[in-house]
Amino acid sequence: SYLIGDLLSITPSEILMLSIAFAAVIILWYFMFNKLLLVSINSSLASSRGINVLSTEIIFTSVIAAVVTVSIQWVGLLIINSMLVLPASAARNISSNARQYHFYSVFIALFSGISGLIFSYYINTAAGATIVLISAVIFFATLGLKKLIQD
Repeated sequence: SYLIGDLLSITPSEILMLSIAFAAVIILWYFMFNKLLLVSINSSLASSRGINVLSTEIIFTSVIAAVVTVSIQWVGLLIINSMLVLPASAARNISSNARQYHFYSVFIALFSGISGLIFSYYINTAAGATIVLISAVIFFATLGLKKLIQD
């Protein structure tokens, strides 16, 4: 179950734990967004602005590790990397600034998750794999859109 995961086996107590993790991530994102953005763009500039780069990177890495740890039993080890990377990659193809990038990433992840669950129910497939497939389709569509706009 840890390789493939079972998204439909979530218990109410696990949903509560996931909700608490979600709230913690949103609170952290609200208070640390500018620091995280500056550290990701240029760590030397962030350091010169008085930001402790090492502690910011440790906090970010710890939060990602906690989210992965909480969700790995439902999503699976093989699928979680795709679910972390594909929405962000698709958003990068169509965004022109950091605000759009974050908005599109969250929107694509939510859309992929909800539509993947619906499709997996009706066509009787694994939920996690269907979500990743929809994210991949969106990524390739945005990549094509990016190339079309550039030409």
